[in-house]
Amino acid sequence: QVQLVESGGGLVQPGGSLRLSCAASGSAFSIYAMGWYRQVPGKQRELVATITSGGSTNYADAVKGRFTISRDNTKNTVYLQMNSLEPEDTAVYYCNAKRAGYSYWGQGTQVTVSS
Repeated sequence: QVQLVESGGGLVQPGGSLRLSCAASGSAFSIYAMGWYRQVPGKQRELVATITSGGSTNYADAVKGRFTISRDNTKNTVYLQMNSLEPEDTAVYYCNAKRAGYSYWGQGTQVTVSS
């Protein structure tokens, strides 16, 4: 089992940057596929970016070229670097870990982009 704790959210002006972190506890972090998702009230949770155990990445079209997902297996942590933030990026961001049919979620961290 994996426990996930997100951090790094907050209030930022349009055009600004934030880096989210997701620290994982439990064993075998390196073999999990990791991802970031986001959700706004009244809408379904949507994929932002994923990274496989081998380091391959995938991004939602809305964030391509602005966001970068990465992982540090020595620290059991996955990151989401968010640049050129837009008001439309405002959401609760959730970290996810997947392996062998199991899926684990963090508690989420709020990101608000506003002037």
